[in-house]
Amino acid sequence: MIEYVKGAVAELTPTVAVIECHGVGYCLNISLNTFSALQGRQEAKLYVHEAIREDAYALFGFATRQERALFLLLISVSGIGGNTARMILSALTPAELVHVISSGNDKLLKTVKGIGLKTAQRIIVDLKDKIASVELEGGTAATSGNLQPAEDPEVQEEAVAALTMLGFPPAPSHKVVSAILKEEPGAPVEQVIKIALKRL
Repeated sequence: MIEYVKGAVAELTPTVAVIECHGVGYCLNISLNTFSALQGRQEAKLYVHEAIREDAYALFGFATRQERALFLLLISVSGIGGNTARMILSALTPAELVHVISSGNDKLLKTVKGIGLKTAQRIIVDLKDKIASVELEGGTAATSGNLQPAEDPEVQEEAVAALTMLGFPPAPSHKVVSAILKEEPGAPVEQVIKIALKRL
């Protein structure tokens, strides 16, 4: 079992990080929170969850143990798979997610794409007692204020690519991203994606 991968950041997109470790490149699925934490870093240490099925072997990477703990709690809920859990952790920071579950805020949880009211309520019922065991670090992820906004065309292209990888059709993604960038021209890519996840 892989506990963590530490090495050079070979590639980084809002949904995937490739960490090179002793000549081997590990491709890890990441959330926007982890993407924010890795911005501008040459080296990284990502905590790993291995998702092994008959037809697939995927690695999920997390900037903190706390985010991984939340991911594992989410996938323990019936009907929540790895990609849905990653979507939730992209729409909300770990601290926000803990607050949403502990306060029973199913309306906010329901704003995440693919989460209906029943699923949101199931997550809260299943995890309300367990969520207290997750201790949050002060700096769970870098805040968007610390990040350098890229040029608009790059941000637009990267945001649309990330949304497509998360399963959204390219045309509506492009339309929503364009609208967000008109409203907030200097927004960094992860902020654009977070807003888009609530609108698509």
